[in-house]
Amino acid sequence: MEYMKKWEYWLSSPVVDEKTKAELNKIADNPREIEERFYKDLEFGTAGLRGVLGAGSNRMNIYTVRKATQGLANYIVSRGKDAMERGVAISYDSRHFSPEFAYESACVLAASGIKTYVFDMLHPVPILSFAVRYLNCYNGIMITASHNPARYNGYKVYGSDGAQLNVADSNVVLDYINNMDIFNDVSVMDLEQAKSKGLINIIGKDVRDAYLEEVLKCRKNPDVAIDTAKEIKIVYTPFHGSGLTPVTEVLAAAGYTNVHVVAEQAEPNPDFITVKSPNPEDKEGFYLAIEQAERIGADVILGTDPDADRVGVLVKNPDGSYDVLTGNQTGVLLADYILSSAEKNGEIGEDDYIVKSIVSTGLTQRIADRYGVKLYDVYTGFKFIAEVIKNHEDKNLPGKYHFGFEESYGSLPGTYARDKDAVAATLLLCELVAVLKRSGKTLSDAMRDLYKKYGYVVERVVSVTLEGIDGMQQIKAIMDKVEAEPFRTIADISLSAFRNYKKDTREDYETGSITPIGFEPSNVMYFEMSGGGFVVVRPSGTEPKIKFYYSVPCESMEEGNAIIDKLDAEVKRILL
Repeated sequence: MEYMKKWEYWLSSPVVDEKTKAELNKIADNPREIEERFYKDLEFGTAGLRGVLGAGSNRMNIYTVRKATQGLANYIVSRGKDAMERGVAISYDSRHFSPEFAYESACVLAASGIKTYVFDMLHPVPILSFAVRYLNCYNGIMITASHNPARYNGYKVYGSDGAQLNVADSNVVLDYINNMDIFNDVSVMDLEQAKSKGLINIIGKDVRDAYLEEVLKCRKNPDVAIDTAKEIKIVYTPFHGSGLTPVTEVLAAAGYTNVHVVAEQAEPNPDFITVKSPNPEDKEGFYLAIEQAERIGADVILGTDPDADRVGVLVKNPDGSYDVLTGNQTGVLLADYILSSAEKNGEIGEDDYIVKSIVSTGLTQRIADRYGVKLYDVYTGFKFIAEVIKNHEDKNLPGKYHFGFEESYGSLPGTYARDKDAVAATLLLCELVAVLKRSGKTLSDAMRDLYKKYGYVVERVVSVTLEGIDGMQQIKAIMDKVEAEPFRTIADISLSAFRNYKKDTREDYETGSITPIGFEPSNVMYFEMSGGGFVVVRPSGTEPKIKFYYSVPCESMEEGNAIIDKLDAEVKRILL
């Protein structure tokens, strides 16, 4: 069996350290565990690497990180001396082995003569994205597993524009990776030697300060610093991650002096000891923040995930309780606020645009139409939003980028970075709270006003975790079934069209016509509802999950949720 041979190869290799070999020897009598760890190599995709920590080819460890980095190094060397000299910016979050993986990556790159810039402490995704652009690097590496549970870590690669590496370049790196031996074809330079040769350079506050200057430029009503910024009470939690320093620094610089950090979740901790999962989508993680907010009567609660690219928001209700906004709600609140402010200041042109992912709320189109801007729909994955920005820049197309977001709680209000930025989103959300306070309103009021203005659209994302080999096979079987037997109705709700993004086809159920969608192939099955809205089935690109997305235009939240309850029950009955 191939996986047993790989296990034995790791045990016999002189490159593998004794601690790793001891871990592998402990599973000698557990063939199922050996298979889980070695049945495949940890996949390098357009999101880089992400997996469970541990020994094995299908795990995150120094050897799989080194191999991926050697593939990146070979790619950079093939691009010539200029690419090698421009080098790679490297950052990391608070997870287990994040600093170690960052320096292992730097030492592999140094062995190939490639210069690196490693942050002096944990810094979030948006600052890494900014640093690539600011330092004119050829690539970037971010060590993070975002909001995954503590036993995970990951490795993201960025291109020179500050966005995650595009599909074409990822495939080139992958080809290098697939054609090398994990031990014999990887070179690693000693850390101190690399530093002394100027191949590893330490960066920190200067880059962060430059980044914060750019974030502060995103403000739409900075004059709130004169009055309501000082009045609003903010509870903030970094969920033991990398957001604490940049978030508190930017809020202080913008005049928000009444910021209360959740002390129990302030310090970096790779075990995320106060939460089941450091995910700002989940209200359960905010229980300490809610307790603190109730004590002080906070106007808003905000929480950033470990790599501070996504932010969760809890709004205050009239009775003093707090409710979580969905990523779609946060996205449209910010979109409307940014565009309304731009309109007020005469800063909207006819070719201006915003961007969202295809599974994000259709309410965005109504907002775009109201302000006369274009809306671009892209795949899930913020690099696709970044590609729209880059395309406009490269082709010198008219129109200004105002905002981009995904339903998964990520957004970007400027072009200084090219990945999700929870630091900037937190600042703008606090600014919106401050602006609303001037007229005696809250974020909760603003959301209700938005529905009154544009109509109700209710959304829900349902994730089903299916781990291991069996889970991977089950996810594939589900996607194959949906593609082979596409829904025409779900729970007596009629569907009008089926978009098979894997084949780039849209089938109109009424006319029977099949037309191209115009997207690169991706494993996404999208059903249009007759009255508007959609049902989408897709596997997660970063977690062992199958995801179901529902979006329903309706007359009220209650009606929308009732319809989604019916849809979800039927979809699960058929597919699970």
